[in-house]
Amino acid sequence: MLNYVHSIPTKLFFGKGQISHLSDALNTFGKKVLLTYGGGSIKKSGLYDEVKKILDEGGFAVTELSGIEPNPRIESVEKGVALCKENQIDVILAVGGGSTIDCSKAIAAGVYYEGDDLWQMVREADHIRKALPLVDILTLSATGSEFDPSAVISNLKTNEKLGGTFTYPAFSICDPTYTFTVSAYQTAAGSADIMSHIFEGYFSRTPDSDLSDGIAETILKSVIKNLPAALNNPDDYEARANLMANSSVACSGIPEYGKASTGWPCHTMEHELSAYYDITHGVGLAILTPRWMRFILKKDPSCSWRFVRFAKNVWGLQGGDDAALAEAGIAALEAFFRSAGLPGNLTELGITDEYFRAMAEHANVDNFLADAFVPLTNDDIVEIYKACL
Repeated sequence: MLNYVHSIPTKLFFGKGQISHLSDALNTFGKKVLLTYGGGSIKKSGLYDEVKKILDEGGFAVTELSGIEPNPRIESVEKGVALCKENQIDVILAVGGGSTIDCSKAIAAGVYYEGDDLWQMVREADHIRKALPLVDILTLSATGSEFDPSAVISNLKTNEKLGGTFTYPAFSICDPTYTFTVSAYQTAAGSADIMSHIFEGYFSRTPDSDLSDGIAETILKSVIKNLPAALNNPDDYEARANLMANSSVACSGIPEYGKASTGWPCHTMEHELSAYYDITHGVGLAILTPRWMRFILKKDPSCSWRFVRFAKNVWGLQGGDDAALAEAGIAALEAFFRSAGLPGNLTELGITDEYFRAMAEHANVDNFLADAFVPLTNDDIVEIYKACL
């Protein structure tokens, strides 16, 4: 078990009615608020009106930035930074899922960025030291952005989607009832993202971090249990609550404590898919992950012990030799994604192999994935992409 540091400064209010803390949270920082949100789902659900009532009664001066994209774009970051500067914003309030929160993190940092090129800021995100305070109200269980400092921003002009460290939310309000209206497709895609956050650290060469592995396996089993329940009954509070709690912890770093870094290969590869084709992140991960698993298992059978553990401890599979058990665990995952209504291949999304080589080269720039659970070359990545067709 390796050394690790725990530092998560976000105060998270979890459960029904926790929006009651919103006014106090914002008052911590001031009265001038930038309210950010996406395509209007919060208006259809009534959450927008609820938030506005609290802001109006609290005497807050509100500036709005709406229309933040599912894969948030640099243009939205630029708009938000301009609004913050024009209106001398004290605090950002992000209402939505991971995309809205991610964009808001970049806006918060961009206000203090000394240069004019905010895409360059995204490239240098890991060096950011100052940002506006951020409060969020979560409406989608997926990215874990409500409980981590990271954000992923897209630049469709350059076919790039880059992640980096921007800022932690100061306060996150996580009420599972706000996810009742999330579509079945987005619920499933979000759950695939939650599981992928676990896989990226779980499939590691470190064999003795019992706490991390135990937390990881529990979250995976919880998603496997609760996603079908949420799909069957969207208003199932317990299912939605467990998925939301899983989301926050899965990407917090906690399930990786004491383990060797892996480079997060599936996220790295999927970011290229999203950058070129603007697809839903969780859908890309659901397609990529089983193919990546099969590829690395074939490339380096010495990693099979981790897949055997996955099959036994997560899926409850037994019997057969290790090779058969490892494959059965992967097959179970693939079938789970399909049963949730997610696409099974890239062809269903209209994607061809046209850009696979360029995508692989960018994903593995400077041999970024040389230290993955099983190291990947550019040729390896192309083969994984092809297996997804």
